[in-house]
Amino acid sequence: MRRLPARARALTRACRGVSPEEEVEERGERSVAAGDSMAGIPGKGKRRQKEQHDAERTSEGLGPEGGQGSAPEQGQVLFPPSFSVSEIKNKQRRHFMFLRWKQQQRKEKLAIKKKRKKEREALGDKAPPKPVPKTIENQRVYDETTVDPNDEEVTLDEATDEFAPYFNRQTVPKILITTSDRPRGRTVRFCEQLSTCIPNSHVYYRRGLALKRIIPQCISRDFTDLIVINEDRKVPNGLVLSHLPEGPTAHFRMSSVRLRKEIKRKGKAPSEHQPEIILNNFTTRLGHSIGRMFASLFPHDPQFVGRQVATFHNQRDYIFFRFHRYIFKNEKRVAIQELGPRFTLKLRSLQKGTFDSKFGEYEWIHKRREMDTSRRKFHL
Repeated sequence: MRRLPARARALTRACRGVSPEEEVEERGERSVAAGDSMAGIPGKGKRRQKEQHDAERTSEGLGPEGGQGSAPEQGQVLFPPSFSVSEIKNKQRRHFMFLRWKQQQRKEKLAIKKKRKKEREALGDKAPPKPVPKTIENQRVYDETTVDPNDEEVTLDEATDEFAPYFNRQTVPKILITTSDRPRGRTVRFCEQLSTCIPNSHVYYRRGLALKRIIPQCISRDFTDLIVINEDRKVPNGLVLSHLPEGPTAHFRMSSVRLRKEIKRKGKAPSEHQPEIILNNFTTRLGHSIGRMFASLFPHDPQFVGRQVATFHNQRDYIFFRFHRYIFKNEKRVAIQELGPRFTLKLRSLQKGTFDSKFGEYEWIHKRREMDTSRRKFHL
């Protein structure tokens, strides 16, 4: 109980007409009387109730924790039934108990895993199949435009599309890489490093020219593709890829750009050997067109002596670009070493023909409110 201030106590004594000595004697008599009354009531108070409860459970052969009377194993962490680590006020103690709890969970999980492995070995061929974990990828909503590579209709369309001259070896890729107006140093360095990944590519500064004036000059100089790197606040944030001379033109949002010096454990600078190209998970008709557009940037015959690989990996409509060199450790083991740069692309639109922002005809435009209605629906 909170005591009153000295001035308030003196005022109370004056009203009652009691001296300080008499008040001390009355307080002592009240505490003694309260102690006698509490002693006569069995189990009064939380501590006495707990002691009485534990004594009853011990007499019945049960432990005080609610289980059997056996002692806990050494090193095992026991928590009360309604215990929560977040209830601990001390930060260091809370962190320590959380680590102990996670360690105990890992041990239990490992024990269950070993037990299941022994059961599977004992059953042999009669063992049930392993359950496949549910992911967003394997629960993907079916898309009617999914492409079968062996379909005759798809084969005929590919034989007459804009990329047919490249796949028929009628043209040799020649790439022009440029930027938006007045690029900053980071964007310029990114373009220079990207040109080392794509053979036969040339970097030119924009100098204020419109794309409608650049494209005819590229066609007259036998360029097969045009790459424009856009930036915002000194950071590359967009990529426009136009296949020449008939298109199409794709606009991507760029993110997570990492230059070579920002990549840990990177290898030496790429050599001049022509790299291999890997395209993963481009399954729909739209994704197939985007994959063929990326493939047309690289030469037909890779030089395997250089051991360099350019990867475009599509996952949940995000396209991840990586440039690696693989290293043979022995006859059975192979390691990879990233060379850089790396970036992530997200398709915004696909336009027929070359770049035309006013009168261009769009094959596909990403509309978030209409298309992103489900997390399990993808377009590439």
